[in-house]
Amino acid sequence: MAKYGEIALKGLNKNTFEDLLVRNIKRRIKRCGEFKITRNQSTIYIAPENDGADIEKAIDWVTKTFGVAAVQRAAVLPKDFDEIVKQGMPYLEEALGNAKTFKVEAKRSDKRFPLRSPEIQQELGAAILEAYPHLTVDVHEPDVTVKCEIRDSNAYLSALRIIAAGGIPVGSSGTALLLLSGGIDSPVAAYMMAKRGIGVDAIHFQSPPYTSERALMKVEELCEELVPYCGDIRFYIVPFTEIQEALRDNCPEEYFTVIMRRLMIKITNRMCRDHDYKAIITGESVGQVASQTIMALGCTDKAAEYPVFRPVIGMDKKEITEIARKIGTFETSIQPYEDCCTVFTPKHPRTKPVLAEVEAAEARFDFEPLIEKAIANIEIKDFKL
Repeated sequence: MAKYGEIALKGLNKNTFEDLLVRNIKRRIKRCGEFKITRNQSTIYIAPENDGADIEKAIDWVTKTFGVAAVQRAAVLPKDFDEIVKQGMPYLEEALGNAKTFKVEAKRSDKRFPLRSPEIQQELGAAILEAYPHLTVDVHEPDVTVKCEIRDSNAYLSALRIIAAGGIPVGSSGTALLLLSGGIDSPVAAYMMAKRGIGVDAIHFQSPPYTSERALMKVEELCEELVPYCGDIRFYIVPFTEIQEALRDNCPEEYFTVIMRRLMIKITNRMCRDHDYKAIITGESVGQVASQTIMALGCTDKAAEYPVFRPVIGMDKKEITEIARKIGTFETSIQPYEDCCTVFTPKHPRTKPVLAEVEAAEARFDFEPLIEKAIANIEIKDFKL
């Protein structure tokens, strides 16, 4: 049983979010075998159609699906209390065998069932104490909460609750283009914006021979690791060498980084316009490096034609790293392969750039022909669920 979180509060738009969530779940678990999916009262029921279905793998995919707050593996039982006890006690062994305390929560959606919710809780609690005499009841902080739901067609008994990704379904908030480097921060930014329902594609700036093929492979691995959360990712690889060399040769060194970021944004603007993305996502965090001071970010934003989302803007490195570990991107991100942001890094970058000075320095060279050339030679790869 996949339980909703935020979707339950969506009012008149709830059905739209539910339909999208069901589609997202179906796409993720189709590789796990044949399942029947139904929904009722803020719950999606996912039942294997045959013995060939891999339930454990399906649970793993569903817990990574944004829009699902929690997953409960449940026994589907007849709506007969004696049968619930008879079949349910062995089923609860895995959850209750090593526990010390428990409580029972009951929900009776089918009012024809003879026992009311408090009575189900009392009677089922007594049956559990008889079957597992080592247990005691703790209604405040139990080791295990046993849930019994009486629905229209069946009774559902569960005890193992897995916290899932939360958020809202990917695709419910439009699409955006992520500036994906090989670092820790930008994959976390992708994850966080996908959690808010945004479909994420990625753009990466490559500068051979200054950056290696292995560095590109590292970023492709990050795309693959993000797919379980973000869904399909279209990956744009921008040849950036000539632009960086022109920048090195024609602009003041102290402004190299901020102008480079502005040129990246200008290319990303074009990709957003051509492919109907509604926003740009970056992994920038205030004060983390010289190009991420308030003044530098302001200069970068002036080059943007679309909203720039920076979901990790107020986080420190420890917080970002914790999320990277949770979603499985950290070990890939720390592989020692350079990205284009480390090419021609100035010794003394300007941490408080003035926009007029930055624009004047950028105007010393006409970058437009190189931008057009880079866009014409973009390589595209698709990473799919």
